[in-house]
Amino acid sequence: MSIGIFNVPAARNEPVKNYAPGSPERAELKAAIAEARSKVLDIPQYIGSEEVFSGNKKRISPPHDHQHTLGYFHEGTAEDVKNAIDEALKARSQWSSLNWEQRAAIFLKAADLIAGPYHAEINAATMLGQSKNAYQAEIDSACEIIDFLRLNVNFMREIYEGQPVSSDGVWNRMEYRALEGFVFAITPFNFTAIAGNLPAAPALMGNVVLWKPAFTQVYSANVIMKVFKEAGLPDGVINMILVDGPAAGDIVFNHSEFAGVHFTGSTKVFQTIWKTIGDNISNYKSFPRIVGETGGKDFVLAHKSADPKAVVTGLIRGAFEYQGQKCSAASRAYIPSNIWEEVKAQMLVDLEEIKMGGVEDFGNFVNAVIDEKSFDKIASYITDAQNSPEAKIIAGGAFDKIKGYFVQPTIIEAAKPDYVTLCEEIFGPVLTVYIYDEDKFEEIIDIIDKTSPYALTGAVFSKDRYAIQYATDKLVNSAGNFYINDKPTGAVVGQQPFGGARASGTNDKAGSILNLLRWVSPRAIKETLVSPKDYRYPFLSVE
Repeated sequence: MSIGIFNVPAARNEPVKNYAPGSPERAELKAAIAEARSKVLDIPQYIGSEEVFSGNKKRISPPHDHQHTLGYFHEGTAEDVKNAIDEALKARSQWSSLNWEQRAAIFLKAADLIAGPYHAEINAATMLGQSKNAYQAEIDSACEIIDFLRLNVNFMREIYEGQPVSSDGVWNRMEYRALEGFVFAITPFNFTAIAGNLPAAPALMGNVVLWKPAFTQVYSANVIMKVFKEAGLPDGVINMILVDGPAAGDIVFNHSEFAGVHFTGSTKVFQTIWKTIGDNISNYKSFPRIVGETGGKDFVLAHKSADPKAVVTGLIRGAFEYQGQKCSAASRAYIPSNIWEEVKAQMLVDLEEIKMGGVEDFGNFVNAVIDEKSFDKIASYITDAQNSPEAKIIAGGAFDKIKGYFVQPTIIEAAKPDYVTLCEEIFGPVLTVYIYDEDKFEEIIDIIDKTSPYALTGAVFSKDRYAIQYATDKLVNSAGNFYINDKPTGAVVGQQPFGGARASGTNDKAGSILNLLRWVSPRAIKETLVSPKDYRYPFLSVE
């Protein structure tokens, strides 16, 4: 039982290593990559105390070198999902009643393990399994997950400190209980940190979790489970199941103990999940928490006063880092006519310098897209643009999947503001630019707001403070994360809590106290210190 209100390690963001030539971290990471490539892993499901090897093995290969085998994972079945639920519910009572500081210690230790002995391993796994360059892996799979784990502990303590006032003769207090049942975490391929945080955040608050990572992220997900186990996470608290989404959903969303879903993925899938939960609502013990971050069609708006060089850097980094496979990636840009030629010329110069290839060569800025399905989808948009009278490709446009799923960074200039690549999410290294009359800033803002159903991230570049305020006000519902004179990517835990609304999700802001509040069910307790002994109130007395 807790016998004190404990301070926790101060909230701070993990320093980002730069991997410059000659640095110790560069040598360590290269060695970790070489070691990983030299082995063939056999990755199980983690259910309760068991590592489950189904025998139904699925091959894992680097997206940039799909002929190389990194390992195999063992795909599970509906029976595995049922077993995982049973194991989670078995663990629930003891875990949810464990003192909060004991839970905190486990995840703080996990953060320190990733910061220390697992740092190179988790980055190497992300680089090879998800085709991220060294810097993108560093800010994701090491630093961001460390930040989630450490700062969430601070947010948890802040929640528990939130207590009601008490009147004379009464002591009021608030308990922040875990949800009644289990949480289902469904995580994407593109961020190892998101994949780790989605099960870890509810678990920190005393919940038990089924975690279904994307099959294309299993290689680094396995490292996360190793870290959680070494940090002392009890069996059954987080169960990693490797089961096809619909097969898992059929079991999970029909279970009476289903208490919530923590999701990052496509808007269409999240809408299907929401509908399924609604259809089954009478079957559940409680109303499930539905938390999701979904798609984006993120914009960059430049004002006529914008610095062209700043716009170029924001677009190159925002659109093409990690091959445009960030939910927040700059996908559509609106450039005023007075600076377009300068912006265009500099972007073409930069793209000529950018190298594309495998992650093992640290000189490559761009790597491969995640898999063949994604490659084919991106290629189809580029091919359509090549043949459309409403668009022209001004940079890139090439793609090849012989060795890896490589798509050249591509810029499309659209002739009309509703051209398809300005409207639909592509999730690849494709940026569409629309050139607007420099004196029609107000009109283009209205177009930006109405073009896309999404509202995840957006950016405005301007030296004119009136223009900045106008854009900030008019685009208030167009982006949950809004950037001024910066690219629309790179949210830092605790600094820019992340999430959007409209078709981009529930905007519950991962990396903030708001997200953790979704994983507790408060109970208010009133204790009367001296109980009344007579039902009569003074107003009943006779004058």
